[in-house]
Amino acid sequence: MCGIVGIIGKEAVSDALVEGLARLEYRGYDSAGIATIAEGRLDRRRAVGKLSALRSVLHDSPLPGVVGIGHTRWATHGAPTTANAHPHAGERVAVVHNGIIENFADLRADLSAHGMNFESETDTETVAKLIAQKLGAGQPPREAFAASLGQLEGAFALAVLIEDEPETLYVARRGSPLAIGRGQGEMFVGSDAYALAPFTNKVTYLADGDWAIVTRQGMEVFDSAGAPVKRDEKLSDASAALVDKGEHRHFMAKEIHEQPEVISHTLAAYIDPVARQVRLPDEGIDFSAISAITLSACGTAYYAAQTAKYWFETFAQLPVEHDIASELRYRDVPYREGGAALLISQSGETADTLAALRDAKEAGQKIGAIVNVPESTIAREADALYPTYAGPEIGVASTKAFTCQLATLACLAIGAGRARGVLSAEEEQALVTALLEVPRPITADHYAARSKEEKAAELERAPD
Repeated sequence: MCGIVGIIGKEAVSDALVEGLARLEYRGYDSAGIATIAEGRLDRRRAVGKLSALRSVLHDSPLPGVVGIGHTRWATHGAPTTANAHPHAGERVAVVHNGIIENFADLRADLSAHGMNFESETDTETVAKLIAQKLGAGQPPREAFAASLGQLEGAFALAVLIEDEPETLYVARRGSPLAIGRGQGEMFVGSDAYALAPFTNKVTYLADGDWAIVTRQGMEVFDSAGAPVKRDEKLSDASAALVDKGEHRHFMAKEIHEQPEVISHTLAAYIDPVARQVRLPDEGIDFSAISAITLSACGTAYYAAQTAKYWFETFAQLPVEHDIASELRYRDVPYREGGAALLISQSGETADTLAALRDAKEAGQKIGAIVNVPESTIAREADALYPTYAGPEIGVASTKAFTCQLATLACLAIGAGRARGVLSAEEEQALVTALLEVPRPITADHYAARSKEEKAAELERAPD
């Protein structure tokens, strides 16, 4: 759940790095820090606690430099201390990292045996020292970075600064998501598009296993084998306005009140309101021909899968197996021949859900992705994409993403029932009519709740 931001800017980037990190506060964190290169020298500022603590450190000790990286950390290896906060450093190198380096203990022992000293308890510092060792042995930055990646085991996203190339960011993605944004003479890196929203909407998503060299002029992307590849640039809809609380006191309240609108958008994508019929994409999965469905997800999305099981069985007479993705990926699942698997994820990057998708695909299942981010890895690897239209969900307790997942799954179940001849045209129309009515009572409830919220806020502001 950690957050990464990197900027190659035209002016001092420390404030912009903190602004980008602020967009990722919803992920949860217990420390934060940034590093920049100024006058050919790396420097860092780190603090335990909220970003306000980091801002205070920067106020007392400003950090110049037009190129930098930043990070919000949730402690895994080692307690939340300044020494364990990112960025971590080696000689001439600074690194920020999401994920886990599984073989860090072996690497650390080997580096220590060769004279490297460590100041933190983290797995991330091992990456910085490993790159520093190779630079010290005379390898150019590109070769040192690529060779270090080859020694790492685990799931990670990395952003690296190297003093030798002060206007370059080295980045890599294996398991954890990473995006690169393009501006006018500027480049940006973020662990998701929300971090980049204040700076650009032109985003390239790295594929799993990719690494890249980012300069002011653009980027070079390489696959896991080191071969140059092209990745499409997309226009992101994660605008800065959408990730703002607006007039609400917190993101969860905002997202609760957005539900009637986003459910309407989701239903409109799958329903012909005049004919009162479900319209599903033609490509990917033919529900009239499949033998069974496997539903899988993690967290709140799994609750949507549990609900949808009854809909598919009732309306489409389809046998349904469902399981939490973290369990499904390790089971020896007896997938039915001619079956389909529907994977549900808000971000489209949930690691266990992605692993379950690949397992089902290897077993010959048709894959459908129900995700809120059409550019995500799960969406790209699926045979059929069924987007939800919830917009960015910042609150950790899922609200609008969950209800949009239910709306999408309801439409799929009804569409499957009609395609299989289980539902008559009249039954489909009745169910669709009921679905189209859903936003109205939610709107009424939200107006009542909003009135109570406003009254509570007034009482808080009132003098004793």
